[in-house]
Amino acid sequence: MAASAPATHTTDFPVEGRCSYYVEKKKRFCRMVVAAGKRFCGEHAGAAEEENARKRILCPLDPKHTVYEDQLSKHLKKCNSREKPKPDFFIQDINAGLKDETEIPEQLVPISSLSEEHLENLIKKLQKAGEGLNSTLKDQIMSHPALHDALNDPKNGDSATKHLKQQASILGNIEKLKLLGPRRCFVEFGAGKGKLSHWVDIALKDAEKVHFILVEKVTTRFKVDGKHRKKNSVFERLQIDIQHLCLNKIPLLSKEKLPVVGIGKHLCGVATDLALRCLVETYAASCEERNEEPLAKRIKNDKTGKEINTVAKKGNEKNVPEKWSPVAGIVIALCCHHRCDWRHYVGKEYFRALGLGAVEFHYFQRMSSWATCGMRKTSLEASSLSTKRKDEQNDDSEEHDDGGCRITDESSGSAPGFLTVEEKKKIGHLCKLLIDQGRVEYLQQKGFSPALQYYTDPLVSLENVLLTALPNHSSSPETTA
Repeated sequence: MAASAPATHTTDFPVEGRCSYYVEKKKRFCRMVVAAGKRFCGEHAGAAEEENARKRILCPLDPKHTVYEDQLSKHLKKCNSREKPKPDFFIQDINAGLKDETEIPEQLVPISSLSEEHLENLIKKLQKAGEGLNSTLKDQIMSHPALHDALNDPKNGDSATKHLKQQASILGNIEKLKLLGPRRCFVEFGAGKGKLSHWVDIALKDAEKVHFILVEKVTTRFKVDGKHRKKNSVFERLQIDIQHLCLNKIPLLSKEKLPVVGIGKHLCGVATDLALRCLVETYAASCEERNEEPLAKRIKNDKTGKEINTVAKKGNEKNVPEKWSPVAGIVIALCCHHRCDWRHYVGKEYFRALGLGAVEFHYFQRMSSWATCGMRKTSLEASSLSTKRKDEQNDDSEEHDDGGCRITDESSGSAPGFLTVEEKKKIGHLCKLLIDQGRVEYLQQKGFSPALQYYTDPLVSLENVLLTALPNHSSSPETTA
């Protein structure tokens, strides 16, 4: 017999050292800590007799908190929600892509509201567009010695081991592409805590002139990049949306002119398209216009043939590419296709060539969640899953290994009557593959040799596809899309 949940318990008195204000909506006393000698916290001080003369109002910058009315002007100068000066590398919508209002319908009904005939027509279009695509990608599940000890640490739980396996495989793929070398700048998009850059840095040991730029649009706790103090590697964290990031305006890159390697682990939906455009359009085009050469190439050009041969024999120096591109390579683990957006999508030309447009893209990206979310969970399963996720909040909660199922998705409910669960799953995978193929075509047009491959087992992560790309004059990946 299952144990019943403990009953909620309320007391008639506030906890010592806590606010004495009774929150009627929650049927309990406020739990905020109070200052010495006070009965109420700052939020509820207006309810206290000794504070009646002062009125608290909603902050005009963020109504989620309040402030004393007589201190409003002082508060606005230091409020965390105030608009801060934009850095030089912030250029509004530089990576957003062209906005074509005529292509995007004003309102589209949810998939659950489509008629059976309409949904069947969408599936037929999808299947026709997917003809000729190889739905079985090559397995490139790898590892790297840098993570050997961490992977075998008995203190790891299942969640920690799962993320370490993914990081190890991504690192192994970076090395396989000969991108794990000195005199590079690794730009980690959607960096979160910065663990992928952390392992790249450990793998590089004392490689010369290695820089890391960690891009994350939200404030992140428990970051690991602050722990690195090696003289040969520099870490810089940028809190900015990729949509507005101009890499060539970053002082570190404009000064050193190092070739860039774009990396990411579970770069969610539209963020992948923004990152690709940031790398191969905004940054690469800017470097080509200025006809700049990076440090690696300038060093080579300044040496005699004998000196070059000597340098090539030293450790990781062999990984310096013979020819240079401002973007040396791209290695991104894909995620959450249901969060893609037509305006920002880099594969528009590919879709249009197949006779598809914004409407089809909208429904395909919603249907892509069928590949990982499956059918709607029962209440018991949902409760169990919720508990598990709460337990993982202290680990890598920013990851989307469950295929984005944390987000309520109107398309992930019970299957239409004419589709089996397995058919729905296949349709979801085809949607994801078609969206990714548009990204592959885009990179090919921009002078890269891209590839899609499985980088981890689906039991480790349902989002297990890795997108890699090298410039055409460099060594091509063994797998091609």
